[in-house]
Amino acid sequence: MSVVEYDFVLELIAQKIAGDIVMSENCGASLRKWREVFKLTQTDVGVLMGISASVISDYEKGRRSPGVKFVKRFVKALINLDKSRGYPVIKQIASSLNLSIGAILDLKDFSIPMKLDELVTVVEGFIVNSNMHRDVAIYGYTVLDSLEAIEKLSGNEFWQIMGATTRRALVFTKVSTGRSPMISVRVSPVKPAVIVLHGTKKIDPLAIRLADKEGLPLVVSLKSTPEDLIKSLRKWSPDGESSLAT
Repeated sequence: MSVVEYDFVLELIAQKIAGDIVMSENCGASLRKWREVFKLTQTDVGVLMGISASVISDYEKGRRSPGVKFVKRFVKALINLDKSRGYPVIKQIASSLNLSIGAILDLKDFSIPMKLDELVTVVEGFIVNSNMHRDVAIYGYTVLDSLEAIEKLSGNEFWQIMGATTRRALVFTKVSTGRSPMISVRVSPVKPAVIVLHGTKKIDPLAIRLADKEGLPLVVSLKSTPEDLIKSLRKWSPDGESSLAT
């Protein structure tokens, strides 16, 4: 499978482009830069967005100020047009990110937080450690193949898999007892908001103790397969909006 066939890769690239535009001192110049990076005309982008080339020109010249919704539509247009050409630009950007594809099964960020109780329901799980605050705000999730992650990811690479925010659920699949994933989290400089373990039949007491030490809710998912787990997580959409990459 090509790197760009992974939904989360398109999501990360879309976030990178949108963030660059929004944080730029000159949003118009940034819009033009990314349009030219994708080798597209104002007409190309305008047709897909349902607006005229002159409107795109107004935004690029600073005569109009782009809001968040406009930026999202603009980035979608760039990616969809690149898709129609076989992803030539996206492939270049993806290779520059140096993502550990084998370890990451899915990744998504939320604009509106998911509550801990909602997460437990979505993954068909239960919390195994005690005295955890249930008002945790979860702004996304990362699903990992635990064997690949433990073998291939260094501690610092957790920065890479956290997406736009660390306030997220870190979901480990193919787990035996949970000891190794929790040790990985323990030594990582970056901590998630909650840990979800999938595939385990018996939790190692050490995993629970480490979660307690880190102050992290530890959830065990009873979903039948990783695919079912990911499907349920992707269905949860608090704002009713599709992702940037779709």
